[in-house]
Amino acid sequence: MSTTLFDAKPFDEKRARRKALIIWTIIGSVILLAMLAWWFRYWPEEHKVDQFFTALEQKNYEKAYSIWTNDPNWKQHQESHAKYPFGEFYIDWGPGGEWGLIKSHKVDGAASPKGGSSGVVVVVTVNDRAEKARIWVEKSDKTLSFSPY
Repeated sequence: MSTTLFDAKPFDEKRARRKALIIWTIIGSVILLAMLAWWFRYWPEEHKVDQFFTALEQKNYEKAYSIWTNDPNWKQHQESHAKYPFGEFYIDWGPGGEWGLIKSHKVDGAASPKGGSSGVVVVVTVNDRAEKARIWVEKSDKTLSFSPY
């Protein structure tokens, strides 16, 4: 049995409006989620650098070094960090370092250099100085280092 135009159901305006509302809600949600993902794309790296500077503010240099190396058990195998041992780290980031005694910090933002780099540069205002600290965060293992940029 075939149906004809005369046998079609009458147009249901409420159903059509509800369907359109659902479709636009889904589209809006996807756009909003994409915008949030873009806005917070460097949040893990910024958070890591924030933790690092917070430890420095608290003068907890051993914790700051564990964040720098992304190795909470660095004392058990210090030989694996021979390229940048704790002593050098303390000279660079301790009270006598380039930034002096760190009393305040503010993470200003992050950027990934062009060319598909393996890390992110996080820019930080330290002690309200005009010169910004630039910390490199390796995406793969979340280790910190001095920015090459």
